[in-house]
Amino acid sequence: MDFSISRGLGLMRQTAPFVLFRMVVYFAITAAYIIATGTGAGIGWGIGGFGDEEFRASSTFWGGLIGFGGVAGVLFFLRDYLLYVVKAGHIAVMVELLQGGTLPQGRGQIEHARAVVTERFGQASALFVLDRLIKGVLGAITGLVQGLLTILPIPGLDKIMGLVRAYLRVAVGLLDEVMLAHAIRTKSDNPFASAREALVLYGQNAKPIMINAVWLTAIVYGLSLVVFVVMLAPAAAVVYLMPGTIAAGGVVFALLFAWAAKAALIEPLAIACMLQVFFKVTEGQTPNPEWEEKLTRASDKFRKLGEKAAGWVGQKPAAPPAAQNAAPRPE
Repeated sequence: MDFSISRGLGLMRQTAPFVLFRMVVYFAITAAYIIATGTGAGIGWGIGGFGDEEFRASSTFWGGLIGFGGVAGVLFFLRDYLLYVVKAGHIAVMVELLQGGTLPQGRGQIEHARAVVTERFGQASALFVLDRLIKGVLGAITGLVQGLLTILPIPGLDKIMGLVRAYLRVAVGLLDEVMLAHAIRTKSDNPFASAREALVLYGQNAKPIMINAVWLTAIVYGLSLVVFVVMLAPAAAVVYLMPGTIAAGGVVFALLFAWAAKAALIEPLAIACMLQVFFKVTEGQTPNPEWEEKLTRASDKFRKLGEKAAGWVGQKPAAPPAAQNAAPRPE
């Protein structure tokens, strides 16, 4: 493996303000789900008092579901913010540390990360578009590199090919944020051009990068499963305190706790390790024109990245008009 768990934990320790920030954000989201679901169930239970027991059970269920769905809807509109401030910001400070830089402590670290992300990617909407395009190209690369399946020494692999491909697609989910890191590492003024370059570098090094991603995916979901099992009992207690009976509530809330732990603690550790892998494997390399041609033919999203790169105007202030710089005319 081309990563060190201890080095990843060290990055987590050095970026402790950001880790705490992630914990506040994601566990607040979990609390919002629980509160909204409980409130909705309570309202439904109250409305159910106007009918029989079956009506009360039904209204309690639908009230809880509406509360849960309302939070999910709000988060859908906040997804740009979460990517921009939380995920990209944490990547920015980890990249600086991997390159031997120093960071401010406390809240200053988060503000520093925000400034770096703004400088490299512009507005949150632009970063969200970039991330969507990167995800699409990563899927195309996985389809191109069919030889990746041979890296897994599993007997009878041909009989479970579909499951293996599905697992590889999950593993690729760790890589989209690593592609964003390339722009920060190279100090690129054009994030779309930098993403194209990073994707080509990934394509030409797909085998070693994917091997590491497969291992890290197993670690991430293994730890998430442990959190889920541990949280089943307290989640069931939360459901018990709610009005009415929501049979699946304990499982759903345990899944939410596991998701929050994964997003706040487990996933950034995996990203810290994947950054080590990508920087080590691609060190000193330049994009291979053959792979660039392959991706151009195989992925419309890669072609779209090229169009976006060509149209990127950056975030730097425009140069002053020539008239303002001209010498004053003599009287």
